[in-house]
Amino acid sequence: MAGIAPGAVDRDNPFKRNGLTSAGWVLLAAYLLYSFNTMGVSWERFSNGLGFADRLLERMFPPNFSRSELLLGGLVESLEIAIISTVIGIGLSLFLGLFAARNLMPLWVSAPVRSLIALCRTFHPVIVAILFVKSVGFGALAGILTLIVASIGFIAKLFAEAIEEVSLKQVEAIRATGAGFVSVILFSVMPQVLSRFIGFSTYQLDSNLRNSTMVGIVGAGGLGGTLFSAFQRFDYDFVAAILITIIALIMFGEFLSNVVRRVFR
Repeated sequence: MAGIAPGAVDRDNPFKRNGLTSAGWVLLAAYLLYSFNTMGVSWERFSNGLGFADRLLERMFPPNFSRSELLLGGLVESLEIAIISTVIGIGLSLFLGLFAARNLMPLWVSAPVRSLIALCRTFHPVIVAILFVKSVGFGALAGILTLIVASIGFIAKLFAEAIEEVSLKQVEAIRATGAGFVSVILFSVMPQVLSRFIGFSTYQLDSNLRNSTMVGIVGAGGLGGTLFSAFQRFDYDFVAAILITIIALIMFGEFLSNVVRRVFR
C-alpha cells in the first residue's frame, strides 16, 4: 500500500504462545473429551441415528396436506399470537427502554427497570410458556403473554442501550429552549434512535413468528400444539406438511420485515 513501508507497522501476533495459554487449551481439550465420554456421544450412535433419520424421512414424504382446515387454523392462530404479542411488547418496551436509559434517568429509576428487563430475559420462552399455561390455562393467551415477556427482554434492553449512545448535544439544545421531558424525547432522542428501534422491532416480529410455533408444544396455542399431536400419533406425513407451513410462515415474516425496513429507510 502506498505510503506504508513494509515492516513499518508493528503488528502483535494475536496467537502468541505462552505456558498459560497452552495449559488452557490442554484443559479445554481434556474437558471436551471428558464431556463426550460422560454423555455417551459416540460415532456409532451417530451413524445408527442416520439410519433412523432415513426411515423417518421416508415416512414424511410426500407431505399430507389433506387436513388443511386444521393446518390453517393453527397457522392463523400462530400468526395472531405473534402479531399481538409483538405490538404490545414493542409498546411496553418503548417506555421501559426510556426509563432504563442511565443517561436520561436517575439510578433509582433506571436500576429497577433494568432488573425487570433482565428478569424478562432470564428464561427461555418455553419455560415462561409453561408458567403461563399453569397460570392462565391452555391456549393462545398463554402464548401471547409469553412472547410479550420475550419481546420486553430483548427490545427494551437494546432500546435502552441505543438511547445511552445518543448525542447529548442535541438533547441539551432542546432543553435550552425550555422544552419539557416529552418534547426532549420526541425531538432529540427519538430522531436519533428511531431507525434502530424499527430494526429491533422487525427482528423481534421475525423471532416471535418462530417462537409462536414453538410455545404451542407446551399448550400455549398455535401450530406447535398441532405439531406435537402429530408426532405423538406417528403421523409423519402430516408432520412434514406442518413443518413446510412453518417454513412458509417464517419466509412471510422475513418478507414483512424487509418491507417495513424499506418503508422506514
